[in-house]
Amino acid sequence: MTIGLLFAALGIAAAAGPALFFVGRWAERRAAARARASAQTVADLILEDARRDAEAFRSSLLVSGKEELAKAREALESEIGRRREELSRLERRLDDREQQLERKFQLVETRERELERRVSDVATLEQRVAAQETELRTIVVDQRRRLEAVAGLSAAEAKRELVRLIEDEAKAEAAALVRNLKDQAKREADREAKKILALAIQRIAADHTAETTVATVTLPSDEMKGRIIGREGRNIRAFEAATGVDVVIDDTPDAVTVSSFDPVRREVARLALERLIADGRIHPGRIEEIVKKAQADVDQQIQEAGEQAAYDVGVHGLHPDLIRLVGRMKFRTSYGQNLLKHVKEVCWIAGIMANELKLDANLAKRGALLHDIGKVLTHEHEGTHVQLGVEMATKYGEHPVVINCIAAHHDDVPHETPISVIVQAADAVSGSRPGARREAFESYVKRLSKLEEIANGFPGVEKTYAIQAGREIRVMVTPDAVDDGKAASLSESIARKIENELQYPGQIKVVVIRETRAVDYAK
Repeated sequence: MTIGLLFAALGIAAAAGPALFFVGRWAERRAAARARASAQTVADLILEDARRDAEAFRSSLLVSGKEELAKAREALESEIGRRREELSRLERRLDDREQQLERKFQLVETRERELERRVSDVATLEQRVAAQETELRTIVVDQRRRLEAVAGLSAAEAKRELVRLIEDEAKAEAAALVRNLKDQAKREADREAKKILALAIQRIAADHTAETTVATVTLPSDEMKGRIIGREGRNIRAFEAATGVDVVIDDTPDAVTVSSFDPVRREVARLALERLIADGRIHPGRIEEIVKKAQADVDQQIQEAGEQAAYDVGVHGLHPDLIRLVGRMKFRTSYGQNLLKHVKEVCWIAGIMANELKLDANLAKRGALLHDIGKVLTHEHEGTHVQLGVEMATKYGEHPVVINCIAAHHDDVPHETPISVIVQAADAVSGSRPGARREAFESYVKRLSKLEEIANGFPGVEKTYAIQAGREIRVMVTPDAVDDGKAASLSESIARKIENELQYPGQIKVVVIRETRAVDYAK
């Protein structure tokens, strides 16, 4: 029975299958139709919204376009108005210019007419002058003929006679003048001699420098002192051994002192130390190398100084060794005077005096240049500077008059010629004239004055004071003209200018003071 029910169910299902298929297809078609209707509705809504948005966008574009057009029209109208005003202004200027040109043209025409009138007047005057010149020539010729007839002389003979009379008169006046001059010269012989000496002294104003036995070398910083000393003092010992000087390192800020009785060695040491500091490599090997170069440079300076001195005073033909000895005078002093400047001054004074007295100025200058040459040898040889000078001049074949100038300038031997007397007098004048022994003080005063002058040359500076023996300068500035920032730059500018224009030992401190005061009164 169960099997029968099963077959019955299968039969029903088989019969109902086609029916269910057709029912499903119908349902699908109905659903698709509804979906199409819904999609069409949505599409219609979207199209309607798009139309409304497009219409609104079109309306906004029209509005904005009208606004832009209105603005552009207003700008154009404004520009047109401005251009019209500019055009009107230019037209007015053009009218003014035309009026000015018209007035100038009228003035030019007036001047042309006046010029034509004057040209006509000048032509008339020229004709009159020409006629008068012709008449004057005729009168002159006629008068000359009459004079020749009256005097019985021709014009050439009259000229010769007149010249002879003038010459005779001039010779007589010249002879009388010469006699008067000779008489006056005899009466004023003593006064003229004094005048010669005064003139020679007055025309010479050579500077003298009072040198000492020390030289100061400026350091970039106190830290450099340790490098100069070196480990366990090896650098300073090597330097002193190579140069033969004493290096004094004390509490003086940014400076060391080189001390030596020999100015040449002191100069070599100073130059070498400055180069070592600039180079920065300080060790025994480098010290020896730099000292050798410094020695060569100083030797070259000595040679050049001797040649320049001989050229300055006009002494030629000196032996090269004598020129070198003259150059060494640059590093010697005599009672506070620089020896080279002293002998050059003696040369100039002796040359002037010799010229005034009609003596050989060249021999006088030569004797004056070499009269103290022995002083550069007294540190190395036995004997006085006179004896050493005579020996060197004799060795290199100098003129006997020159040798006598050297030997007699301190009256060690008699004077053989007037030239030796002149050299002695010039030496005394140079050594004893006012100022020769005071140059150190004068240089000090000049340096302080120059310090204050340099600082006063900057804008905004009210007062300056050089203090501490010239090692510090205080600058008072006007607070309205110099602010705090400018005060710092001003101190630096003053310091750099002092470095460029002055020579001084050690360093100079520049202090700029800016002070603002507010004053009121309680009543």
